[in-house]
Amino acid sequence: MGNRFQVKDRFADGAQYIDGQLRSGTSGRSHTVVDPATGDEVLTYELASTADVDEAVAAAKRAFPGWSATTPGERSDALHRLAAVLAEQAEDFAFAESLQCGKPIKLSTEFDVPGTIDNTAFFAGAARHLQGQAAAEYSGDHTSYVRREAIGVVGSIAPWNYPLQMAAWKILPAIAAGNTIVLKPAELTPLTSLMFAQAAKDAGLPDGVINIVTGAGREAGEHLVGHPDVVMTSFTGSTGVGKRVAEIATATVKRLHLELGGKAPFLVFDDADLEAAAHGAVAASLINTGQDCTAATRAYVQRPLHDAFVARVAELMETVRLGDPFAPTTDLGPLVSHVHRDRVAGFVERARAYATVVTGGEIPGGELAEGAYYRPTLISGAAQDSEVVQSEIFGPVLVVLPFDTDDEGIALANDTPYGLAASAWSRDVYRANRATREIKAGCVWVNDHIPIISEMPHGGYKASGFGKDMSAYSFEEYTQVKHVMYDNTAVAAKDWHRTIFGDR
Repeated sequence: MGNRFQVKDRFADGAQYIDGQLRSGTSGRSHTVVDPATGDEVLTYELASTADVDEAVAAAKRAFPGWSATTPGERSDALHRLAAVLAEQAEDFAFAESLQCGKPIKLSTEFDVPGTIDNTAFFAGAARHLQGQAAAEYSGDHTSYVRREAIGVVGSIAPWNYPLQMAAWKILPAIAAGNTIVLKPAELTPLTSLMFAQAAKDAGLPDGVINIVTGAGREAGEHLVGHPDVVMTSFTGSTGVGKRVAEIATATVKRLHLELGGKAPFLVFDDADLEAAAHGAVAASLINTGQDCTAATRAYVQRPLHDAFVARVAELMETVRLGDPFAPTTDLGPLVSHVHRDRVAGFVERARAYATVVTGGEIPGGELAEGAYYRPTLISGAAQDSEVVQSEIFGPVLVVLPFDTDDEGIALANDTPYGLAASAWSRDVYRANRATREIKAGCVWVNDHIPIISEMPHGGYKASGFGKDMSAYSFEEYTQVKHVMYDNTAVAAKDWHRTIFGDR
């Protein structure tokens, strides 16, 4: 990396971004961002109070009339400028993302940052293409058409696993549709959300359109969700916290978008390309050190391929290089924190009582001992109802189970509360098509697992939530649909009036 900015200097004024300015929180409590690769302090900042949330919402509310009155073309131009600014600052964004999360720099550089730039460019175009039913005389006596209007101030909460991309997924469709937003990033990883808001100001977006409050979930987060001037909440995180968000939002009849946990099945039929499936399983289970709600976590392999699949995946996992996130050869970085690393390790240690740890299952020593590292782990022999199969581990852990018939494989794939993503591996188009129809998940890949694109929606079934990020479908979340109906007859006493009073 080139000219790495100094984080403490960059955020010397605080980690709240309200009405176009960085400022310090007023909760009286501080939080420290820690480099998970070393345990070193990156930034200590003051957390947001409920009063800070109130000020951010007020700023967004003041900015809403002007921003919502801009034309789609003007909002599009602003987002095109933002995409250009993000591209200019790509190196700084990649550095900050890897520093706060422990992501390998090749992942930040080749996935997180360019993906965010692409999302921004997509929504710049989408801002000019809000769709509705064609104007027509559906009743015969009236002309009807549909307006899509901005809904107001959006209060969103983003997770720590993809701080930059999740901030963009929340912010971009909201502001492209003419809304203003207050975003609460995770306390662990606020840096790139703050940088995104600053980049928007550099691109000429008005103050107050994007505001960032960095505070504790039970204080700042709950106050934001329950705020009477917030008309919509979008939350990405665990299903448990999502239930709490829903309770608070429902009390004030807010529009609600939830993208929650996942336990993605990886379904390998006996005619699959074994080498492709094994490579795909390693990449899909280890992306972002497994801290991905769409990561492959449950590999169901038809019995004729099961043993060979286990052996090949274990062999490939053992080649994965753990190390300094900023080294270009590092494949796997640390987990986001030592607390989370110990949680992941706990799942594996408990599984030893009822399953086989084929490879991994270790906290490395030596040069990596100070970081929150955990080796890629493959488990076999677990029962379908066991903890490692049913619960979201959110780490570099893949569990492999056999199945016999296609019916059984699809049933097992569906046998968790979650339904965010899945994949099916087969050379048989009919088999693959059946899997895409019958697996209950918001995304089903065929002979691949993980790729996402700005033009297509992301969101889940069942306990994985509802609503869509990315794509034109996201405007369903962030716009109010209004039916407008004009009388065309100029008749005072209309025929339908007789159903209420009088005769023909």
